[in-house]
Amino acid sequence: MPEPTPPDKPTQPAPRRRAFLLGAGAGAAGAVAGVAGGYAYRTTRPASADQIALENSAAGLAPPVPFHGRYQAGILPPSQRQSAVISFNVTAENRGELVDLFQTITTRARFLTAGGDPPPVGIGGAPADSGVLGPTVMPDGLTVTVGVGSTLFDDRYGLAARLPAKLTPMLPFPNDALDPAQSGGDLVVQLSAGHADVVMHALRDIAKHTRGAMAVLWRMDGFTSPARPSGTVPRNMMGFMDGIANPDVTDQAQMDRLVWIQPNTAGEPAWTAGGSYLVVRLIRMLVEFWDRVDITEQENMIGRRRATGYPLDATSIHATPQYGLDPTGDIIPLTAHIRRANPRSPQTADSRILRRAYNYDRGVDQAGDLDMGLLFTCFQQDLKRQFEAVQTRLIDEPLVDYISPFGGGYFLALPGVRDARDYLGRALLA
Repeated sequence: MPEPTPPDKPTQPAPRRRAFLLGAGAGAAGAVAGVAGGYAYRTTRPASADQIALENSAAGLAPPVPFHGRYQAGILPPSQRQSAVISFNVTAENRGELVDLFQTITTRARFLTAGGDPPPVGIGGAPADSGVLGPTVMPDGLTVTVGVGSTLFDDRYGLAARLPAKLTPMLPFPNDALDPAQSGGDLVVQLSAGHADVVMHALRDIAKHTRGAMAVLWRMDGFTSPARPSGTVPRNMMGFMDGIANPDVTDQAQMDRLVWIQPNTAGEPAWTAGGSYLVVRLIRMLVEFWDRVDITEQENMIGRRRATGYPLDATSIHATPQYGLDPTGDIIPLTAHIRRANPRSPQTADSRILRRAYNYDRGVDQAGDLDMGLLFTCFQQDLKRQFEAVQTRLIDEPLVDYISPFGGGYFLALPGVRDARDYLGRALLA
């Protein structure tokens, strides 16, 4: 005879996302306020800001970067040694949970960028921190940059009327091969620091505290190579110096014109002021083919000397190419990357972008080919006037035979967090 069917086991109701987020946020806030639920046990003493800075310096780490300010702190500084860009789908069930999510990200970013001791936990409780960085979190120059994608403004959270004027899904260009699994996203987080373990630690911390409200869609880790043989400009995987002709970040007038959305920017919702459009492009470089190309041909495709970074018509790295003296491209070809990207004309002066690029290396693909290239990011005031105008000029440039853009997205990097009472996205969600 068949055995009797056992009775169904009682099931426990699944925890609500909002309750989880409130618990995570409350735990962090309690630790900041010194409320530890009555637990007296600590493995370490609290670390002050001065102590963190001193220990950071003694360990040869980058100094902490202030979190609060009008703008997000990770936008203007040069590319750090390590970075990760992570795109998320938001799974918060309602507007209230979305607010909780942004407040939680802010709380974690504020702690991680300042450093300190994780809060104490009770006997038998899960540790408050992964321990990857030891008992005290050292920030090592960590910055946390957060942006929102156009898909966050659908009908889930009542944000449709607040969609930034230029924010759309990423435009595919003729030479792209975009993979939907590695493109787009509701929200993006870029983590940058001096060492890979600091970036990874921050990612794990944020993922732990936001589980149930957002889920990873795609991720790309990147690194910046040391400037070789000297100087401040790193090289990409093609061997050329990358980011030589960036705008001057110390020139506030330039930044106001090229990078930051202004309070009176035409068509933009008021909440976007102090933000910046962020483009992420994942670009594979077909290095096995590139490495077989004659050096002169490589330099003509780029428009610079590979060894020095000098424009082909100049003898210093930051010299301005004199295209007016070379109208037919006898020295710097008309199709050269630097000439198409930045023609140096009055008509294209306002299409410049603030470029921040990282190399990536993901080993080999299924065919055994090297999978490496560029984690390209850039910031600008206007996607159409700047990035899309530049990319349109680059259509069918000779370099497209050796690169394959396959993913990324358009995002609006949120305005900064002004003080301890503020949080990322507050003006958007108010």
